[in-house]
Amino acid sequence: MMEEWKEYKIGDVCSIRRGASPRPIQDYLSKKGMPWVKIADATATSSMYLDKTKEYIIEKGIKKSVIVLPGTLIVSNSATPGLPKIIRIKACVHDGWLIIDNYKDVIRDFLYYQFINIRRNLSNQANGSVFMNLKTDIVKEFSIKVPSLVKQKIIVAILKSLDDKIEVNRRINENLEQQAQALFKSWFVDFEPFRDGEFVESELGMIPKGWRVGSYDEIISSTISGDWGKEKESGNYTHKVACIRGCDFQDIKNGLRGKTPERYIIEKNYQNKHFCDKDILVEISGGTATVSTGRVCPVSQKLIDSYDGDIICTNFCRLVRPINGYSAFLYYSWLYKYNNKVMFAYENGTSGIKNFRIKDFTSLEPIIIPPLEVSGDFQNLIDTTIMQMQAMGIESRRLAELRDTLLPRLMSGELDVNNVAL
Repeated sequence: MMEEWKEYKIGDVCSIRRGASPRPIQDYLSKKGMPWVKIADATATSSMYLDKTKEYIIEKGIKKSVIVLPGTLIVSNSATPGLPKIIRIKACVHDGWLIIDNYKDVIRDFLYYQFINIRRNLSNQANGSVFMNLKTDIVKEFSIKVPSLVKQKIIVAILKSLDDKIEVNRRINENLEQQAQALFKSWFVDFEPFRDGEFVESELGMIPKGWRVGSYDEIISSTISGDWGKEKESGNYTHKVACIRGCDFQDIKNGLRGKTPERYIIEKNYQNKHFCDKDILVEISGGTATVSTGRVCPVSQKLIDSYDGDIICTNFCRLVRPINGYSAFLYYSWLYKYNNKVMFAYENGTSGIKNFRIKDFTSLEPIIIPPLEVSGDFQNLIDTTIMQMQAMGIESRRLAELRDTLLPRLMSGELDVNNVAL
């Protein structure tokens, strides 16, 4: 009943402090050290937890930043303000994060879900000309409704049961992806299934007879630029699309849709840029000193069908269309090179945001190309894995939709927890 709920300012039920960033940050980043939590690490997944980062900070930087311990709740105050995450690792957080702790009359996970519930209203109070920033005092003064500790635990248990299942599905998909990468290495790097056959010399070493050294251009039909269009319909910008960004890649790989923004583009641009089954998305902008551009994401028909409308990619990405039979090989070959840091050699810019020289990469980077029948056999095996991952994704989308329906009603007290059956 609503009389059990009390209204508090957020600053009255917890302490809020800000992370810190040493400057210039590029001088303190490394490939090893203390995990360095950026907003991009949080937006790369829809999970409530954050358990890995792309970048690390060296000892000198740690002393100028703020360390958080596993179990800490953090909330973004810039770029994408109001986004909460629960840290599962010991890490440093920069000044784009607010650190939430020292709870009073509220439990951590209830506050996490309350931040999810109020995020839109909270972020509407952010300001800034380039990046939106959410001032600490605004968060402290924002009012929320809080029930008894007993009811908080029940509400959290309901919502967390859904999030935990989504997390299990994510980990299953992660394992399936690791298996697929291991299969690629076995076939096309170590040549394990072909060792009993004849091998010949090549510029990249001994390779199975009938294979050849070439470039990605030889197995690519076309490379298509993205589009960003306009936020609102105007003039000939009338075709409504969901626009996939690099930060949506991880969710898409797990069978989820990501939080893709809706944009309006010119009709003929959509006809030239729409997705097809077995296309590959490539992120071409946004690299840093320790994380390269060139990330890839596969496109499946199930992904296309999962959207209510049409989809394209942003102009910070490219759509690569492989020739028939080489999609899975191209994707996992590209991913293998990305994981082995090859893309750093194909970037321009010396500091700040970097761009991927995709044309140079596809024309100059040597690869060992298998015969079509071998690539086709690999494609058939990978298609089975993709079906499994998509099945997990479909279930996760259903669970996420149920959670998102229940959350505002539970967090406001509108829905009696005794009437919720999962």
